[in-house]
Order: sequence, then C-alpha cells, then structure tokens
Amino acid sequence: MRFATYAHDGVVTAGVVTAAGVHALPGTTVLDLVRAGLPTALAAGEQATDGPAVPLDAVRLLPPLAAPTVRDFVAFEEHVEGVVAGMGMAAAVVPEWYQAPTFYFTNPYALHGAHDDVAVPPGCQQFDFELEVAVVVGRDGASLTPEAARDHVFGYTVLNDWSARDLQRREMRVGLGPAKGKDSATTLGPFLVTADELEPHRDEEGFLALDMRVSVNGALVGADLLSNMGWPFEELIAYASRGTEVRAGDVLGSGTCGNGGCLAELWGRRGAGSLPSLQPGDVVEMTVEALGTIRNTVVPGLELPPVAPARPRPRIRARP
Repeated sequence: MRFATYAHDGVVTAGVVTAAGVHALPGTTVLDLVRAGLPTALAAGEQATDGPAVPLDAVRLLPPLAAPTVRDFVAFEEHVEGVVAGMGMAAAVVPEWYQAPTFYFTNPYALHGAHDDVAVPPGCQQFDFELEVAVVVGRDGASLTPEAARDHVFGYTVLNDWSARDLQRREMRVGLGPAKGKDSATTLGPFLVTADELEPHRDEEGFLALDMRVSVNGALVGADLLSNMGWPFEELIAYASRGTEVRAGDVLGSGTCGNGGCLAELWGRRGAGSLPSLQPGDVVEMTVEALGTIRNTVVPGLELPPVAPARPRPRIRARP
C-alpha cells in the first residue's frame, strides 16, 4: 500500500494512493498510522479506498510523514570511493568504513515534498544531490538484532539528501559534520510504500534489488541497484538501535548509491570540472523502481552576510 501526505484546497490530509488517485484518511496523519502499526494502517488504508479519490495532479505532495528523526547512512562503497577522492580526504575507502555502518543525524525540519522547489543554501557554490532510499521504522525497539529489525520495518520511500559540498568540505576538515553542508533540504517521497510491496524484489542475500536512476534537466547522470548496499536495511536499523532505541516514524537513509548517485562522486572520478554543480533552474529527477519518482527544481537561496571568523585565541587565565 502507498501512503501520502498531501495538500488540496488548502487542507493537509493523509491519504492512500491507488490508480484512481489519492483517497483521504481524515482525522489522522501518516505518522499516526505508522505508530499504530502496519496491520492497523493497512486496514485503515483499505477502508479509505472505498471513498472518492482526488487525482494526483490536483494535489501537492508533501513529505509522506513528519519524521521525528532522520539518520542518513553511507552504505554504498562505490559512492565512498568517489567522494573521498573528490573531497581530498583520502586515496581510498578507509578501513573503518567496512567495520560498521556509519550515519549522521540530519534536519527533520527541512523535509521537502516530491515536487517542491529547493533553494541553494546560503553561501553555497557547489550544490549537489544524492540519490537514496529511506526505510521508515514501524515499531519502537532497542538494541535490536538484524533478524528482529525486519519486523520493525514499516515501509520505504525515495530520499534526496541535498548537499552543499563546499560547506561540507570545510566542516569535515575540522573533524565534525556534516552539518550546514547537509541540513538545508531533504526530499522525501512521493509516497511511503509499505514493506510487503517490496518483498518480491528481495534477492537471495536479503537485499532489495531496485533500479535507481537520477537525471538533471532530462539527462541521465547516475544509475545503480539498491542491492549494491554494503549492509541491508535490517542491519542499519539494528546498528541505529545499538545501545539506544529507534522509534516508530524514524527515517533511515541508505546513503547515496554508486555509479553517479551524486555529482561529488563523479567529480572524484572524472575531475572537478567534469560536471557543473547545480544551479537555479536545474531540475533533478529521481526514480526508484516500485517506489516512484521525485522531481525538484533548484531555486535561488537567501543572500546572508558572511559568517564571522573566530577571534584570536585569548591568553588570559583569570579574571582581572
């Protein structure tokens, strides 16, 4: 089943999507449905399909759910190879990448819908996209095993982790981040597709073999299979919950796929001038098999004053 959050005639509503359009689920939110559990959500969605549908081209698709937290992993080795070369951080993938999944927390207040405009972050000169898939946790849990984590999956959605590469490069040289290099925008959508719909795409090793593609202004830039991840989503959920907890509604990104899943990877492989960074007017379209298509237009961002540098280090050790 496919759940959506949408705006129509000035009203924001949760809904379930069918070939006829989107059927309203009034009085609830998609996050409420996730927290209620997959069986309850599926029953509510099935009942909603008996009602009228609004054509999808008549609504604005918002992020499928208001995620309380968003973690983004870096689970594709090929992506890491290209990006570390392009950002001058290493000559190859560091051994630590292979030892355990790595993630950072990104900004849950900066989620964008499937067709929303996306502004260039203040001060950014190297704007980039990242083609990903996100899993949405369906049940609370702590220190889960990968086997138990499979029962905690509610569904999946397409994720674009928009990235200010020049800001990110500066931050990560300090040994922290990414922070402002990543927190301006994350697109989720078009729908939240329940886990049962993806099971026919699971391969023998437990990975989801979904075709992933991204184009800029109609020209194909990257294509990969989701099954090229270094860890399946169950391992990512288990690691996120290790020694702590995950809760229903949490979003975990796969990290960027390889083979052109972002410009930074291609800059690392082909040289910094091989492809231009994103500019206002560019249209970025991402399609993931069985999950759908998101399409965003880049627009100018805010012009803000430069950030003040640190003052010279004082040497005073006591109040005068």
